[in-house]
Amino acid sequence: MSNNGQNGTTPLQLVIAWGFVGIPLAWGVLQTLVNAMALFR
Repeated sequence: MSNNGQNGTTPLQLVIAWGFVGIPLAWGVLQTLVNAMALFR
């Protein structure tokens, strides 16, 4: 069996995809922690 004509996901595509997911997720977690810390002051 050969893999001709089947392209896999490149490492660059994976980094871009995780960036689209990870950056907003990290921002949301950070904002949640900042707001939660205000409750304990």
